[in-house]
Formats: sequence, C-alpha cells, structure tokens
Amino acid sequence: MGAELSKTSTMDETSDEPPTSAVLLDNCHFSQVVFNNVEKFYVPGGDVTCYYTLTQNIAPRGKDWVGIFRVGWKTTREYYTFMWAPLPSDARSDTAVQQQIQFKAYYLPKDDEYYQFCYVDQDGVVRGASVPFQFRAETEDDILVVTTQGEVEEIELQNRNLHKENEELKASCASLQKQNIDLQEELNKTQELQNSLESLRCNTEKLELELNSLKKENKHLKELDDCREAELHQLKEQIQNVTSDKERLETRLKTALDRMDQLQSQALNYEKEVENLSHMDRDKTEQLESLKEENRQLRLTRTQQQQNRNLMKELEEQKRLFQILQAKKNEADEENQKLREENDRLLRHLSQEVSSFSVVSQAQAPIPAPEVGGLLFGNPYCAAGANLGAGAADIASIRKCPICDEVFPEDIETSQYEVHVQSHLLECPLCSETFEESNKQVFDDHVFCHRLE
Repeated sequence: MGAELSKTSTMDETSDEPPTSAVLLDNCHFSQVVFNNVEKFYVPGGDVTCYYTLTQNIAPRGKDWVGIFRVGWKTTREYYTFMWAPLPSDARSDTAVQQQIQFKAYYLPKDDEYYQFCYVDQDGVVRGASVPFQFRAETEDDILVVTTQGEVEEIELQNRNLHKENEELKASCASLQKQNIDLQEELNKTQELQNSLESLRCNTEKLELELNSLKKENKHLKELDDCREAELHQLKEQIQNVTSDKERLETRLKTALDRMDQLQSQALNYEKEVENLSHMDRDKTEQLESLKEENRQLRLTRTQQQQNRNLMKELEEQKRLFQILQAKKNEADEENQKLREENDRLLRHLSQEVSSFSVVSQAQAPIPAPEVGGLLFGNPYCAAGANLGAGAADIASIRKCPICDEVFPEDIETSQYEVHVQSHLLECPLCSETFEESNKQVFDDHVFCHRLE
C-alpha cells in the first residue's frame, strides 16, 4: 500500500511514468554510474540525499531516472519511488561528473527492509546500483555492530544469497530467451503460411474470374456456331436452287440447239432436193424453148429465194432465241461465279476456325458436282463442286496447334506435331499435371502447394 501511494504521489509530482523494461540483471551495466556516500541506514521522517558519479562510459539523457528498489528486485518495474535524474551542466565532458538528487521523506519507505539506489536510463536499463541500506532509527547497538565482525559476515551472507538468486535469474532468463526464440520462429512460420494462404486465395479468385470469362466466351462461341450452321444451311439451299435453275436453262438451251440442228439439216435436205429437181428439170426441158426454160429458171429462182427468205427468217428467230438463252446463261454464270467466290471465302474462314468449330468442319461434306451430260458448252458448275469438295478435304487434313494456332500440313509426322504442342506446356514434376506456358504463375503456385504438403 505504501509503495502504491509513493508511486502515485511521484507521478503526480512528475506527471509521467519512468521508462522501464523487463530486462533482467545479467543484461545490466552496474559500473557506468557509481553511488557515493551511501549510509547503512537512514532515519525515517527525513529527506534523503543521493550522491552518484556519472562515468565517461554513459551519456545521460532527459528521461534517465534514479529509483529506490527493495533488495531482491528482478526488473526495473519493481521500483518503490523515483526521481528524474538532472542533466549535467556540461553534457559533452569526457570526465566523470558528480551529481546529487534529494528524495522527500513523504515518498520514502516506512518499513525496515533493505533497499538500494539504482540509476536507470530512458531505455529502462540499469546503469548503476548502490549498496543496500535501511530506513530505521539509529541505536547504540547499530553503532557497535559497525565495528564488529558480525556485520561483515551478514553482508557476505547477503551477497551469497544475492549471487545465488542472480544465478537462478540467469537460468530463468536463458529459458525465457529460448522460449522467446521458439515462439518467434513459430510466429514467422505462421506468418509465412498466412501469406501463402492469402496468395492462394487471390489466385483462386483470379482463376474463378477467368473460368467465368471462359464460360461466357464458350457460350458466345456456341451461339456463333449455331449462326454459322444456319448460314451454311441457307447457303446450301441457295446453291441447290441455283443448280436447279442452271439445269433448267441448260435443258432449254439444249432443246434450242437441237432444234437449230434440225432446221439446218432440213435446209440442207431442201437444197439437195432442189438441186436434184433442177437436174431433172434440165434433163426434161432441154427441148423446150429458151423462153420457157428461162421462165422456169426465174420461177425456180424466185421459189428458192422465197424459201431462202423463209429459212433466213426462221434462222434469225433461232439466233435471237439463242442470244436470249446465251444472255440468261451469262447471267447464271455470273451468279455462279459470285457463289463460288462466296464459297471460297467461307471455306477460308472455316479453315481459320477449324480448331474452335470442329462440329462445323465435320458437318461439311463435299457437294457432288452435277454431271455434264454431254452439253455442247460443258457444265460451268462442275469446277465449283470440285472446289467445294477440295476445300472440305483440306479442312479435314489440317492439323492446327490448339495453343499458338499454327497450322501443319497433313504429311507432317505425328511425333513432330506432339513435340510442338508439348513445347507450349509446363509439366508438374510431382503430379505430372500440365499447364499452358502462358499460365506460368498458376504453374508456380501449383508446385508451391506441393511443397506446403
């Protein structure tokens, strides 16, 4: 109770707690401050003046203090009362400096236990300690004891006890230091594990975000795939319609050409018949008069001209019909050329997306080319059908790297293709799981998780 009152009163007077620490005795330097003229006992009720010398081994600071400790103390927190140590007037002096400080009687202990002065710096480390003393009234016995051998023996006994207690404190300090080191190592390991866990959480969140993004992209690609299939189906229907129109036009053209051949053949037959008749008429009319023969010749000539005019009209009509059919054929050829260009563009586009749209690649079967059928001008769509079949065959034979999109020809060996793909992958040395080379951070985190196990 007296110690608490003394501490409270001293704090009220100084308005601050002195700096203390849990540093034990074996880490203190008692020789840096030397206490002088310390009495064996001080009379209660009177002020006590403490004299001490600051050696050149200590640099005094503003928060240094002098405390009164009960003998047997273990840390600087066990002071009974204290006073702030005044700074010397010449702080830069390299010689020892004499200082003094006065403790008021009100704050001093009231019992007869042994106490000592201790100089504590602002780090809470003891820099000097005095010999023990008591607070009691002087008696005649005390005066006699000073001159006897008993006091010396008592002091030696106290010193032995203090030394023994000091050894015990050193052993306890070593044990506490070892425990402190072990706890610090466990704390470091816990901190490392916590950092690793935090890193794994961040990586997990990133992977989840990437997974969601890939799901969205996959959904979008499926929608594009459906659209491509619809467009491809529509394009096939258009090609079929154009092919049907072309066949009808070819049939009509063939019919017109056959008709023209028939007319030409009939004209030749007519000419032959006319020539035969002319010969017969000349044989029968040799004896007729020249005028009749001339008239017959004129009539025959007129008849031939009339027939020729009729034949020319019919031939012109056939030519006009042929020109109309030829114009329609040219239009069909132009439309067919546009369709073939569009097919080529679609085939190139499909070959670029063959790794992502495997279903489209498999769905594309070669379109059979219609037979020529002995047409006079041939089938202009036969080349388009061949191009479609060849494009589908090229797509089926393409090998494409799924990572860098590099395309390999069909005749490349499988081992070379696998070596190329393997060069983009990182394999875990512990579980043989593979990762893309672009995801090296994920690979490093995966290997680190094995090491934690």
